[in-house]
Amino acid sequence: MSVHLDAPVTPAPLPVLGTEVCAPLADGTEIPYAALDYAASAPALRRVWEDVAAYLPYYGSVHRGAGHLSRLSTDLFEESRRTVAAFLGCRPDDRVVFTRSTTDSLNLLATSLPEGCEVFVFETEHHAALLPWQRTASVTYLDAPRSPVAAVATLEAALAARDTARPALVCVTGASNVTGELWPVPELAAAAHRHGARIVLDAAQLVPHLPVDVAALDVDWVAFSGHKLYAPFGAGVLAGRADWLREAAPYLAGGGATRRVARTGDGGVETDWNTDDSRHEAGSPNVVGAYAIASACRALTEAGFENLAAREQLLLGRLVSGLAELPGVRVLSLFGEGAHRVGVVSFVVEGQDSSAFAAALSDRYGIGVRDGLFCAHPLVRLLTGAAAGGGADCGEGPLNAVRVSFGAGTPEEHIERFVRAVGELTA
Repeated sequence: MSVHLDAPVTPAPLPVLGTEVCAPLADGTEIPYAALDYAASAPALRRVWEDVAAYLPYYGSVHRGAGHLSRLSTDLFEESRRTVAAFLGCRPDDRVVFTRSTTDSLNLLATSLPEGCEVFVFETEHHAALLPWQRTASVTYLDAPRSPVAAVATLEAALAARDTARPALVCVTGASNVTGELWPVPELAAAAHRHGARIVLDAAQLVPHLPVDVAALDVDWVAFSGHKLYAPFGAGVLAGRADWLREAAPYLAGGGATRRVARTGDGGVETDWNTDDSRHEAGSPNVVGAYAIASACRALTEAGFENLAAREQLLLGRLVSGLAELPGVRVLSLFGEGAHRVGVVSFVVEGQDSSAFAAALSDRYGIGVRDGLFCAHPLVRLLTGAAAGGGADCGEGPLNAVRVSFGAGTPEEHIERFVRAVGELTA
């Protein structure tokens, strides 16, 4: 099967590590590995690796020493915070808190909700955005909308019926980790604010592909992971309004989150907690992870999102059109044909097990993709028509779909190889 792109595609504009890695095939040969699982963890940008490697000889403790390396690392950590704030278009009074991941960020926000808060979340969310609220708030789960307009209408109706005396929070994705489809974030934010609610944006699948501007989108918080943004050093971000975070108990109790700790006359301990970003950053900060995120932010900004997005859309168009030509292949979509999406596509193949299909892509073609329920069980089951209940994610239970995802570091040849491989496996 011959594959030709409909328009010229420029070379990958942001070189990533791993392009020289070879994958063993079932026939005993090797082939350069095609990493098409960016939605799970994107490969590290070469720029990020070089920046981190240049810093490591100067590594020191953050906020914990008077020595040269400690001061240098502290400055680097705080400059990284400012770089991320600029990358996200944060407002002057917004906070940037470094966490471990998107999941960690949203769990942090969940512990910071004011008493009596009600959370509204669509059933289509990734588990990181679907589940944290159950422990700290009353949760209203909204049915999956089948269009962006329906999403706004569904949220409007739910918020109109709520008790306005209670605080409220809406949680929504920017781009689905299953379909890659873009959600109407500005419209959802406007609906939330019309009804006195706040909104947090899960931008894990959005920030690597398109610019995220907190002020322009008018969201109250945004959360994302470094490992989705070509910065795989175990850090994430929660950025946004300060008041709920400042008034909440520290996410973790420990050093770095305190201003003063003293014994009391009755034998106890009295603690004054910090009120700035460090309130929720107890323990030694992950300065390497924070710096890696900042490096990736600079690299994406300098490359220009307009150019990155244009190239990605060319690759995406060829991928989707190529799959559409193949018998028995059905691309999953919530919003239907013509929906805007980033470089994330999930599909099912009639009569074939997704796990076996993904294994064949690896063993015969050296292509790495994801298969399963993608930590979004309700959505995948809805789109595949699978029966509700049973099964687990991340390697256990029934597997329902195959996901291919790519980004700024993806060579054109990897998309060509993938479409050719799927064609041969379904012939």
